[in-house]
Amino acid sequence: MSPKITTAGTNDEAALRPSDPVSWHLALLTGSNGTTLDAGLAGLKAHFARSAAVEDVPVRIRTVGSAGGGHRGAFLTGEGVTTEIGAQKATGAQPVAFMFPGLGDHYVDMGRDLYRDFPVFREAVDACAEALTGELGLDIRQVVFPDAEQTAPDATPAFDLRRMLGRETGPQSESERRLNATRLAQPALFVIEYALARLWESWGARPSLMIGYSLGEYVAATLAGVLSLPDALTLVARRAALIDELPEGAMLAVMLPEQETTPLLGENVSLSAVNGPEFCVAAGPVAAVEALEDTLRERGVVCRRVQTTHAFHSSMMEPIVEQVTELARTLTLNPPSIPYISNVTGEPITDEQATDPAYWGRHLVSPVRFAAALRHLAATPLLLEAGPGQALSSMATVIRGSDLGTVVASMRHPLERRSDSAVALKALGRLWLAGADIDWAGFPADELDIVADAAATVARDADSAAAPSTVERELAGLWAKVLKNEQLPYDVSFFEVGGNSLLASRLSLRIKRAFGVELTLRQIYEWSTLARMAVAVETLRSGGELDAQGSSHTGTSLARFRLPNALTVWHQNEAETQHFYEDIFEHRTYAKNGITLPDGATVVDVGGNIGLFTLFSHYEAKDVRVFTFEPAPPMFELLSRNVAEHGVNATLFNIGVSDSESQATFTFYPRSSGMSSFHPDEAEEKHNLRTIIANQQKTDADEAVAELVAGEELLDVRFEAIEFTARLRPLSAVIREQGIERIDLIKIDVQKSERQVIDGIADEDWPKIQQMVLEVHDADGEVARLVELLEGHGFTVTAEQDEMYVGTDIHNIYAVRGAR
Repeated sequence: MSPKITTAGTNDEAALRPSDPVSWHLALLTGSNGTTLDAGLAGLKAHFARSAAVEDVPVRIRTVGSAGGGHRGAFLTGEGVTTEIGAQKATGAQPVAFMFPGLGDHYVDMGRDLYRDFPVFREAVDACAEALTGELGLDIRQVVFPDAEQTAPDATPAFDLRRMLGRETGPQSESERRLNATRLAQPALFVIEYALARLWESWGARPSLMIGYSLGEYVAATLAGVLSLPDALTLVARRAALIDELPEGAMLAVMLPEQETTPLLGENVSLSAVNGPEFCVAAGPVAAVEALEDTLRERGVVCRRVQTTHAFHSSMMEPIVEQVTELARTLTLNPPSIPYISNVTGEPITDEQATDPAYWGRHLVSPVRFAAALRHLAATPLLLEAGPGQALSSMATVIRGSDLGTVVASMRHPLERRSDSAVALKALGRLWLAGADIDWAGFPADELDIVADAAATVARDADSAAAPSTVERELAGLWAKVLKNEQLPYDVSFFEVGGNSLLASRLSLRIKRAFGVELTLRQIYEWSTLARMAVAVETLRSGGELDAQGSSHTGTSLARFRLPNALTVWHQNEAETQHFYEDIFEHRTYAKNGITLPDGATVVDVGGNIGLFTLFSHYEAKDVRVFTFEPAPPMFELLSRNVAEHGVNATLFNIGVSDSESQATFTFYPRSSGMSSFHPDEAEEKHNLRTIIANQQKTDADEAVAELVAGEELLDVRFEAIEFTARLRPLSAVIREQGIERIDLIKIDVQKSERQVIDGIADEDWPKIQQMVLEVHDADGEVARLVELLEGHGFTVTAEQDEMYVGTDIHNIYAVRGAR
């Protein structure tokens, strides 16, 4: 047994004690076709819904049907939750590249669950910690996994978006200050990333190529055999101690290309990193960086201070270059056995560079050429980020574009409340679906005795094994009345079978009348299946309290939904999907006021969401080609699945559309995705949603529900936000790159960004556009201005407001070139 961590004065040892078995289980399925695979998924989900997912191993592969293999599916179970990861047709083995991040997204307790649950990870951390004790004078495990009571005043801290974006709002805890000291942060990060790589290796994942950001290159070099583990730990620890003694510095993220950033830096500020086409980092003395920040803001350039103690990869590192070089001379440096990309050159590392002690000195002062380096990974379809956070995944997605494979992060963001083990296992499931070249034969496997027509039998057998309680049966009756649906599985969320915030309000009232206890809207979201909701009701009836479940948003569900017209789509929220379906397919909003779609048409869909309008275009006419833009990664993943499943001739862009090349923060509302925006205004969005619900209530009045709707809780739940940094491009830049000569229809639905989209169309491209449909927010007469602009470009224009939006500022504009 590996040694356990002990911390002076703490009772937290139990939290790090190995768990046997792991409380999470990843089910990987293969089926000869989609039907048998769906049957297997349904049967297993029914089984795990009625009994805890206690398995002797955390991962198991199951074959459905004698032929096996042609289709793959995956889902994760644990802690009373089943998360469907997806299902798709199997592909040939695809190589995987590993990415190792640098400092920035490290955090206290990173990998705590992995240490508890997986011996390979734990043994790697223990070995590194013991080797570092002499260099650091302490046990690095006590720094990464401190006493839980010291970590933060609240064991489940609030989800702080400002802090996630690097805008600190409060003091750090003592544990955070200790970890953030460069002397300890760099060794700690190295240890966790190295141990994570060894865990992936134990799962059969071996990188075909690697890239590390700053300190992450040391992890890549160690895995490639350039440095032995003891030498790497010595170099990392002594290098970090030398940096810690240098004067304080500052770093600034600048949203400009390198050629525009460099002339602005001045004498004392260095180019520290080039992370994207318009994303650089500058570093230098605090006063000089502050002056640069003032200059950039005066010019209207977007920039943001990076949380750091030193000016990494700048001239401020020069005083220790010789010392690091001399230290490297004392170590054994070998040619790499696995290729990886150099930060210094942005090119594959050469044997001469890797074995040159001076290279490791130059690495300190050279800018990180991450954008250039990533281009060498273009031929590798799968990227795995092996370290805390998702910074490299985000940058890789921007640089690689939307159609260059899958990017998978395998550790949570510091402010997410998810199990480290669940995140890593889900990442393994995503690689399974993407056909990763992993030694899957190393996982236990068996044959699942379920055929296509037996899924219902399996579900019934599972139900009979543990009959629903009285409370579950009564709750099922309440659900049936609210949802008008008698066929309700016990393992599916209320919100995946048609529930929404309004119906949740009604359900809350019915629960109060039936059971005499009150479930808040947030608790209905958190305890959202019949089985879990029954537990919540029974707990409250017995006088107990419900444990906080964290954020009520658990991420993209990847659930499938059968539309009334028999099309099946991947979606996140059934009620919202139903609304969009009615708007597009039944009311045919986009086929009004003279809008038509000929065979062979080219369509541009700006604001694609899950892709219902893209699908509408595909099925409305023959041989339609679609260009679809969606900036939110969760929606883009669903959009990609829907386009692939329906065979749409579409080019997808995981970016926003604007009037310039830039980056911006996109505020994403998982439960109100249609209101997500680059220009969030919570008061306006709440007003609009409140008004829309009130308009719906006119035909279905319910005074008690109306009272709940008027309150803030429903709206707060609906507008829980996640922020993403999205790349913005002018539409005309894409038109030129794609060689688009004619656009039969543009649909623009971008929540208050419509003017920027329009302004990004160059004069020479307007004649190419034949029809346009826009959703417009009529701020200060914007509808009238856009009508005038479109008429000036030769369109006949109609503006109207749907009755559902009366009382809001939301209008639709329909523009057809020439007279009708």
